[in-house]
Amino acid sequence: MTDKLVILDRDGVINEDSDAYIKSVEECFLIPGSVDAIARLSQAGYTVIVATNQSGLARGLFDEFALARIHQYITEQVELAGGEITAFFYCPHGPDDGCTCRKPLPGLLTRAEGELSLSVQGCHFIGDSLRDLQAATAAGCLPVLVKTGKGNRTIASGLPEQLLNTPVYVSLSDFTDNLLADREAH
Repeated sequence: MTDKLVILDRDGVINEDSDAYIKSVEECFLIPGSVDAIARLSQAGYTVIVATNQSGLARGLFDEFALARIHQYITEQVELAGGEITAFFYCPHGPDDGCTCRKPLPGLLTRAEGELSLSVQGCHFIGDSLRDLQAATAAGCLPVLVKTGKGNRTIASGLPEQLLNTPVYVSLSDFTDNLLADREAH
């Protein structure tokens, strides 16, 4: 099952990121091609889950209901395109709260394994930040960096030596094109 699981960061991978935080559906601008990419992954038999830090909750910028509406909106758009997101896992804590679920720690991925009864070992984790890549590595996933969101900034900052061979794609759509083409070739 692990080769049929793809984990996505949310902000910067599925929807545009914002330093002011995504606080409502009205502020959730989907990255062109991301919804279609998720639908194509689903149609190819992949389980797609989302693992996202949402410190705006701890900061009081939005509440659980607003977050649920944003996730429902993304889910509906993916379903309209013929795909499915199996689950959203999010860390509601701030950077100084000392939790185990905030990326770069692997707690969200451990929780996903427990709740969905699957292993994340060896699956692709697509993110746009160093902490996404670090969480992926800590959980035994294959880290993938996209240039959308903070991706270009992450590249410009320089990756640590253990992440220098991380595959980099223009976007989630570009990653999906390559993954599905590779599967067809084998």
